[in-house]
Amino acid sequence: MEERERQSGLGRWGVFAAVTAAAVGVIQFYQPASPAPTEPFAAIARARGLAAGASPNAFGTSHEVRLRFALPASVVEFPLEVSGDPASLTYEWLAAEDSNSGAGLHAVNGASFISPERPGFYHLAIIRGTDRHIIADPTLAVMVPFSQKIGATLNGYRIGTYVAERLADHDHPVGFIQVNRGDLDRKISTHLRLGDFITRDSQEDVWPKYVALNPRLLDKLELVLARIGAQARLAADSREVAFDVHSGFRTPAHNRGVWRAASDSRHQYGDAADLAIDADGDGRITARDEALVVRAVDEVENEHPDLVGGLGLYTSAFYRTPYVHIDARGSRSRWKG
Repeated sequence: MEERERQSGLGRWGVFAAVTAAAVGVIQFYQPASPAPTEPFAAIARARGLAAGASPNAFGTSHEVRLRFALPASVVEFPLEVSGDPASLTYEWLAAEDSNSGAGLHAVNGASFISPERPGFYHLAIIRGTDRHIIADPTLAVMVPFSQKIGATLNGYRIGTYVAERLADHDHPVGFIQVNRGDLDRKISTHLRLGDFITRDSQEDVWPKYVALNPRLLDKLELVLARIGAQARLAADSREVAFDVHSGFRTPAHNRGVWRAASDSRHQYGDAADLAIDADGDGRITARDEALVVRAVDEVENEHPDLVGGLGLYTSAFYRTPYVHIDARGSRSRWKG
């Protein structure tokens, strides 16, 4: 069973507005022959010079994921809305912390781009002649490949050993996001930040840290929070849904010391999180919250079978604060702890 780390101050209480948004159509490139239905794409249609933005499907199924993921120098899909003729476009990746530091110009070829060679966070710059448009959202996260882990460590950060390093047919993360101190507050989805997912172990002063993170988990969490918010809206409740991420990514080394944790926990693969969700807004975490979360997760999985996964309910006397485990492992699993 999955288990919360028994440490104080692990999570961060966040809020999710109890409202829903209409889905927007998806296209690869926009030729401004007719106006786009909503902002910011209507602005692209009205633009006289170069205007560009990410298409809605660049933000995942939920339209809330704020990262695209890639390995170094690999093909990454980055669907765009662009004014004018796309044939004349070039692109460049800019380091997120330094918009003057580019990785070289390349011709735009549909929605496929070649990621930078160095791990880090990047913004996409679209260029036509002397016009240049920087797309700040979503951010591209270029990961450190799993193969660069030497033994139990990666660049001095202790990760431990995965089952796949002993059994060849077992899965493992394709790579790790490199996290520096200044990256902790970086938004990875509309309501989640990178700091929510770092391992809470004894390596507080070791930087950079490394995180395995699956965008399918971010999509699922945002959809679940949106579904809970929609239920609150239908109940004529304008409050915000409060939640706390107790545990995101766990290194295998740390997972071994977590009380009652599964030996091959999905937390190690970046597609699981433990959260306390005040779904009914009464300021407490109770059985009613549990029932609302179960309903939301089941509805999301029914509508999006590609996001199916585990749901664990931890409400017994063992736990000071009840919480739920949600993952996107690819097969349905339910349990209580």
